[in-house]
Amino acid sequence: MFYNNIELKGVFIMEKVLEVKSIEKYYGNKSNLTKAIDNISFTIEKGEFVGIMGASGSGKSTLLNVISTIDRVTAGHILVNGEDITKLKGNKLNKFRREELGFIFQDFNLLDTLTAYENIALALTIQKVNAREIDKRVNAIAEKLGIKEILKKYPYQVSGGQKQRIASARAIITNPKLVLADEPTGALDSKSARQLLENFEFLNQKMSATILMVTHDAFTASYANRILFIKDGKIFNEIIKGNDTRKQFFEKIIEVQTLLGGDLNDVI
Repeated sequence: MFYNNIELKGVFIMEKVLEVKSIEKYYGNKSNLTKAIDNISFTIEKGEFVGIMGASGSGKSTLLNVISTIDRVTAGHILVNGEDITKLKGNKLNKFRREELGFIFQDFNLLDTLTAYENIALALTIQKVNAREIDKRVNAIAEKLGIKEILKKYPYQVSGGQKQRIASARAIITNPKLVLADEPTGALDSKSARQLLENFEFLNQKMSATILMVTHDAFTASYANRILFIKDGKIFNEIIKGNDTRKQFFEKIIEVQTLLGGDLNDVI
């Protein structure tokens, strides 16, 4: 059993992995200014699995980009494990991105010239972890995700679902503070998507991985513990799974999507 709190003399203190504080993001110039993020604030505790949804153009992709340090906020602050990442630059920013964040993309972003083992091990190699420790950690995570038998294969030799599990292993091999997943099931068939989401549940519940996931799909979102809905650059609504079954949570997600308006298939 994993606990996401620290107990101190009988008092539980929540560990804040991510703190988003009054962030804003503008694009363009004075004559043509677009406000993509409008004063958004929220926190994610250690061990949470949080989904982000919202209509196309709502600002959800921009939100993920600024949290992942791909883009910068215009105003406000983002703290990961207490460190203000909006102030990081150059090598410090690169080091933070490499060591504290894990990324899982829709198109896998695996290197075709490297085996599955080498793709997973790459981040540890860059960190100059010794070979014996790398081997131990790669084999351990591959065993847990059910991909040990394909470690010697190249990405083009495995299925989409297997590629995504390799990408998941790569994302958490460095024990990052936060795993960011961008449409992780978007390129998968329904069976592979379900397998990946079950792996996400495993990473979250059994390995205490803290996950922030953008998805357009209510079924995918139903695996999260909490959903933030973004509309016009603001948080429109928030729902928490609590003791609901995944089916009940799915139905609540659909209800909020309906309130958001527009084509349900276009809710991202």
